[in-house]
Amino acid sequence: MHVPDGFINAPVSAVTAVVAAGAIAVSLRGARRELDEKTAPLAGLVAAFIFAVQMLNFPVAAGTSGHLLGGALAAILVGPFTGVLCVSVVLLMQGILFADGGLTALGVNITDMAIVTTVVSYAVFRGLVKLLPRKRRSITVAAFVSALLSVPAAAVAFTLIYAVGGTTDVAISKVATAMIGVHVLIGIGEAAITALTVGAVIAVRPDLVYGARGLQQRLKLRVNGELVDAPTTLAPVAARSSHRKVWITGLVTSLVLAGFVSFYASASPDGLEKVAKDEGIDKKVEKHATEDSPLAGYGVKDISDARISGGLAGVIGVGVTVVAGSGVFWAIRRRRSADASPASLPEGI
Repeated sequence: MHVPDGFINAPVSAVTAVVAAGAIAVSLRGARRELDEKTAPLAGLVAAFIFAVQMLNFPVAAGTSGHLLGGALAAILVGPFTGVLCVSVVLLMQGILFADGGLTALGVNITDMAIVTTVVSYAVFRGLVKLLPRKRRSITVAAFVSALLSVPAAAVAFTLIYAVGGTTDVAISKVATAMIGVHVLIGIGEAAITALTVGAVIAVRPDLVYGARGLQQRLKLRVNGELVDAPTTLAPVAARSSHRKVWITGLVTSLVLAGFVSFYASASPDGLEKVAKDEGIDKKVEKHATEDSPLAGYGVKDISDARISGGLAGVIGVGVTVVAGSGVFWAIRRRRSADASPASLPEGI
């Protein structure tokens, strides 16, 4: 659902840029509360994983494909504020390095793909978690449903933005019907990927899943015939030792998906591209500012072999995204630590 330059007029693009900037500013503050010694290293990896999986377009209908948006996945794994930042980092890397999503439309894309998907999915997720039994399986079910609903929600958001700032004279009812219809199907794929990923992390390290916090039970010890809570210092030893394994496994998985599996992704246009072509809303699409980038189109310039070119571009993308994301989240985590240091507290505390 990457909106190119020219779909939305300049005034509305400017308004969405202000909205996106405001949301990012709020998210930077909110992420300080979410990022701790567990989630901070994971957040950069989540951004890289979303980048990798977005390269894997899957068929959803005749001549149409879809790909992960990632808002629900990021919000559930590392928190809603951090989730907005994760998807925003991905969109920024894609727009600048790979000419995917217009630069003047960056505000539209962040508003639609980062903010709307994250807010809607996490609201639905938290509501379902409160209603469902307090079990790990409930987290996976809630992840599936929230991810499923987040994609058509983004399609509705795009339709509303286009109704206000679209550059072509097209009946909005047709755009809405086509966008929502195809993105409901894409939502099923989004839901499956999100549920499988969240379920896999929960199975290994439930303490790393932000959305599962509060559902874990304390380790019990039998003392004099009675069960008592174990000291917290006894429980995390094994978890800490496996933290690095989880991170390495996630990074290797992302590299394999982007560097190898992406070659077999569907070549059909994604939902927005198909609707734009069918309904004629792409008549005023503009040349991308970075279309001459060495990585434009998810290939490495001057490498003729498509498999090598695309795979290398994917690996570079994962590497750049994990470095950029980790740098952002490390800085936020460091700021949180500085704010919480004794020197920063008022006297008497």
